[in-house]
Amino acid sequence: MKPFSLRKLLYPLTLAVLSAVAFPAGAAVFVQCPGDTNGDAIPDAPGDPNVVCKHLSAGDGFAKMADGRVLYTFGFSDVTGILPSQAINAGILAANVPAPTIELQEGNKFYLTLTNVGMAMRPDLFDPHSVHFHGFPQAAPVFDGMPEGSFGVNMGSSLTYFYSIVEPGTYIYHCHVEATEHMQMGMLGQLFVRPAQDGTPKIYNGKNYTRFAYNDGDGSTGYNKAYPLQLSSMDHVFHEVHLGVQPLPMANMRDTYSMINGRGYPDSVNPNPLPALADNGGLESQKISALIQLNRAVEGEKLLLRLSNVSVTNYYTIGALGLPMRVVGGGAHIARGPGGKDLYYDTSSVTLGGGETADVIVDTAGVPAGTYFLYTTNLNYLSNNDEDFGGMMTEIVIQ
Repeated sequence: MKPFSLRKLLYPLTLAVLSAVAFPAGAAVFVQCPGDTNGDAIPDAPGDPNVVCKHLSAGDGFAKMADGRVLYTFGFSDVTGILPSQAINAGILAANVPAPTIELQEGNKFYLTLTNVGMAMRPDLFDPHSVHFHGFPQAAPVFDGMPEGSFGVNMGSSLTYFYSIVEPGTYIYHCHVEATEHMQMGMLGQLFVRPAQDGTPKIYNGKNYTRFAYNDGDGSTGYNKAYPLQLSSMDHVFHEVHLGVQPLPMANMRDTYSMINGRGYPDSVNPNPLPALADNGGLESQKISALIQLNRAVEGEKLLLRLSNVSVTNYYTIGALGLPMRVVGGGAHIARGPGGKDLYYDTSSVTLGGGETADVIVDTAGVPAGTYFLYTTNLNYLSNNDEDFGGMMTEIVIQ
């Protein structure tokens, strides 16, 4: 027997409701991307190499926790390459946890289109959505995503944000409409900017690097392989009450699932997307693994961990037993003083509050090959709700 597809059942109803009630006159999916003539957010011919376009949908969906509990979520999904006439269909019940990772280069001109596809499981909601590029230094107010100075994207409509990418580092992005609720529900993603220095060979401590966390000038932030790791957490009661169309317990929020890249251990070390859920109509919603693998003979010895915390409730301290960690930046700024003095520091753990990021280099030279655990030292968060030996933990496999 084929699995029941809630998506197929709800899609005609959702479209009917959205068409009849939610879409104001003139609302439509509209993508802006230089050189793109059909609206799929992909330029038709080579143009300015610095132009980068992406199209995200915003809606709802489901995610499976490591103990098997399925939670109702909000989120973003990548609909780049899909024609405007098909984008809403592709985005319904397609929320990703976490959102698709956005990778940019210093000097890029970034066009990000957001389309609000509505809430298939909550047709009583007419929430707008936005993208807030958290930490971006020079956002025009209209593109900042905060309702106070900008606006949200209504259901069935699109907005293209524009950013001139001027500073490298690790950032995050999230919906800033009813921010605590929408972030708790999962509208969170990873975003990082590679420096202009990338590709220019530099020798540091006798080793050659072509990839760097920042424009350091001397190769001191050089690395061989990078992993973005986003710390997050969810309160299952909040999510279940939300799906049940009940008053939300904002003041009583207590997160019961702590995760890395939207997964608790042992799901965090599955190198593949987690299996699709019938609740999502057969769509994969948890695509980003947190497993870290390094083959030193082929790839080199230095790892760059791009850490971010997007929890709306908790600080988290993260560490890796047996591995040296050097913090070279935070908040998308290199750790240097006004006079150019390095303020890098070695540590065994890093503590991040909600909205904070850190760039951490792990030098594996001289470290025995094997499997190491990267985990929160807040031991009460090493669980999947009531199930022990899980939560905010992953593995670093060094060969």
